Amino acid sequence: MVRVSNLDESVDFYVDKLGMVEIRRKVMEAGRHTLVFLAAPLDVENAKTNRTPVLELTYNWDPEVFAESRSFGHIAFHVKNIYEYCERLQQKGVKIIRPPRDGKMAFIRSPDNISIEFLQDSVELEPKEPWASMPNQGTW
Repeated sequence: MVRVSNLDESVDFYVDKLGMVEIRRKVMEAGRHTLVFLAAPLDVENAKTNRTPVLELTYNWDPEVFAESRSFGHIAFHVKNIYEYCERLQQKGVKIIRPPRDGKMAFIRSPDNISIEFLQDSVELEPKEPWASMPNQGTW
């Protein structure tokens, strides 16, 4: 579960930019919050029957300020081609915090400053430009 401060912005980030799929949403009037459950595209059918993990976005209707916490760690996803995936993210305005210089790992941050890691699926790719010489742009 990840707490989010702006539900529309977060759904845009995780669904429209990262490619996750919203599988269900619960509006909890009494608790004054909304839960949005997301799955990776290949996990959608299993996620609908609770047979695979999902990412839960929790949006509390009353404003909150989130302090950065290093105890959380990060979310990680495998991607088919890390270079192509990072390029698509850049085209959508996502800042690559730790570029995939080694052909196997990259990091970005969500709108709520959650670190997200991408790992090259199966065999790592050969280092290539512009990624190989691109510096880090913050911490993850």
